[in-house]
Amino acid sequence: MNKAVNLPFSALLLLAGSLLSVPISAQNQAGVEDKRIRGVRVDTAPVIDGILDDEVWASAEPITEFHQIRPGDGTPTSEPTEVRVLYTSDAIYIAAKMDDSDPELIATPTLRHGQGLGPDDRLIVILDPFNTRRTGYRFETNLNGVRHDALYTQINSFDANWSTIWEVQTSTYENGWIAEIEIPFMSLPMDPATEEWGFNFGRGIRRRNEEMAWVSFNRQFNPSIAGTLTNMRDMNQGLGFEIVPSLALVDSKNFPSGTTDDQTNPSLDVFYRLTPSLNAALTINTDFSAVEVDNRQVNLDRFNLFFPERRAFFNNDSDLFQFGNIGNVGNAASNDSSEQNARPYFSRKIGLGPGGSPVDIEYGGRISGRVGRWNIGTLAIEQDGFGDVDPTTLFISRISANVLAESNVGFIITDGDPTSNLDNSVYGVDFRYLNTRLPSGVALEGDAWFMQSDTTGLEGNDASFGFGLRSPNNQGWRGGINYKEVQDNFNPAMGFVNNSGIRDIQADVGYTHFFESGSFLQQVQFSFDAQRVNFIDGGAQTEKLRFTLFEASTNTRDSARLRVGTNREVVLNPFVIYSEPGRQVVVEAGDHRFNRGGFRMQSGNQRPVSFFLGGGTGGFYNGDRDNITGRLRWQSRKFIVEGGYEWNDISLPGGDFITRLITLNSEYAFNSTLYWVTLVQYDNVSEIIGVNTRLQWIPKAGQEGFIVLNYNMEDRDKDNDFSSLSRDLSLKFTYTFRF
Repeated sequence: MNKAVNLPFSALLLLAGSLLSVPISAQNQAGVEDKRIRGVRVDTAPVIDGILDDEVWASAEPITEFHQIRPGDGTPTSEPTEVRVLYTSDAIYIAAKMDDSDPELIATPTLRHGQGLGPDDRLIVILDPFNTRRTGYRFETNLNGVRHDALYTQINSFDANWSTIWEVQTSTYENGWIAEIEIPFMSLPMDPATEEWGFNFGRGIRRRNEEMAWVSFNRQFNPSIAGTLTNMRDMNQGLGFEIVPSLALVDSKNFPSGTTDDQTNPSLDVFYRLTPSLNAALTINTDFSAVEVDNRQVNLDRFNLFFPERRAFFNNDSDLFQFGNIGNVGNAASNDSSEQNARPYFSRKIGLGPGGSPVDIEYGGRISGRVGRWNIGTLAIEQDGFGDVDPTTLFISRISANVLAESNVGFIITDGDPTSNLDNSVYGVDFRYLNTRLPSGVALEGDAWFMQSDTTGLEGNDASFGFGLRSPNNQGWRGGINYKEVQDNFNPAMGFVNNSGIRDIQADVGYTHFFESGSFLQQVQFSFDAQRVNFIDGGAQTEKLRFTLFEASTNTRDSARLRVGTNREVVLNPFVIYSEPGRQVVVEAGDHRFNRGGFRMQSGNQRPVSFFLGGGTGGFYNGDRDNITGRLRWQSRKFIVEGGYEWNDISLPGGDFITRLITLNSEYAFNSTLYWVTLVQYDNVSEIIGVNTRLQWIPKAGQEGFIVLNYNMEDRDKDNDFSSLSRDLSLKFTYTFRF
């Protein structure tokens, strides 16, 4: 390690050591009302049927003190809500009775389990079994009885990919709807010795854009802004042992080569709770044949795109592997790939070869969870070889400690290269500061991180580091500044780097105003975002300024935005931005400066018919670009169909071209356990039509069956004559045994 990187690394280690001696304690945010409810233990559990006719519910104290957090802030709700809580030795039970003066207008567009409930009338439950006021578990449902769960990775953000086993049933009555929930203690990392839990409820009524909560502060509710559930005693988590076998039958064909492949893929996942909050997992012959396909993107940039992880094995406890707050800045001047640049660990590098082709994972193990102040994520994978790449062992360890009231400090280590035979390792340390207890509800967060890679054949200039300071308030003024440096040889083989040899500076400032309750407009905001990327060797690579002149939303969830911006792109080497048989369009080297303007508007997606329309016009490198993006959606209680179209008309000195991306998505719910989902995608850059259609059966939480067909057609010569490219048909079933 050279002197240029010794100083920040040593400084962060010193800071880590000093902070670890600071005690932490559970405390609610300053200014939050201290509401408490007593958990009532019963011997006989209620029947989960969505009908509150069990006598045991009468023994639970009703919670009725709900208030608005939008459009009003602490004002009375438009409809009454009543929640009751019981528990047995094995599970916690929650019943909610939600009045609605127009029950036929209850929004229920989401059909499938695991889908976000943003457009739905919904019930939200937040549990913090460790009562740390730092992290917790979020459970949501709608009138369709959809289960959506998430893990709070930070106080003000959560990971929707986390999932566990629980049950819910719903029903309607003359003036509203009912949700009845059972959450087994086996499904919750927790400490049975903790008798007080952080606890909160929320409810949304979409046609009024109304959100309500039991406890809130500054229009928010989260694990740090919650009430307290008391008297939680003698809870049984069982042996903490789960066995999840699955069997997949896969039939594949490559049409150009004429080759076929039939496989029978048994796999096994085993989970064991080492402590109440620390879990061990073992996976053998891991199978991803039923994973949903990526949403297609057309790349009009010179840097690689970022695609999110979709495989459940890697998404479980993924929050524990997050480092340096990389990817969570949310600056409008940058794109997602730029935000994610320099991630030390990106799980899509594992088990996927060139072009996204699957690579076998022979076996793997993970230890993850929380012990006291410590957050632990450790993963080891044995990946099979492919092409010229030998089988390899991959290892990652991410450990952090909670310090101060809401902050943490930690380190990360990765070892192994899933895409080559070179030796590679990465070491890093980070500190994240968070304070949501400042006067007037103002929040302050900051982070600092440093990493260094060690790769065979690369010497020196192999570090990356960054820092940031932000005040991310959801009303009034907000702003922040962030800095990131990625040296030329920084090479996290298990991470994501699409732009190196650069210094990336981002800044933003904005203001959000909420109108009085009853106003047609609910909120309006204005903002300025900037990004400048410089080459470490000197000179600018990218400059972007974004002015959001107007962004507003109404009490019926309609919204509109108007934005203008100025851009500078310094291209040192020409690159191909578009190609077709016999022709390529090249962006020439040069200092390109251009301006653009754009708009977007969308209707509330709680309606039976909703739309999104956006577009832009202006310069593009040393030419011009006009673009339109649109979506139209129709939905009923059992059926959804949505069409999307993205169009770019680009004129450059090297040539003109048009890109089109067309999507068609449909969902049909035969009942609450059986779904048919289809996604069709086409773009004229790859000239591939992809069809993904699946029949998904979920008879009970923890049990799933799939029939999945992936079928691709390609216009190889771009003459509008499509021929079959590939076909994969999979049949898979998974069953969870719990002890």
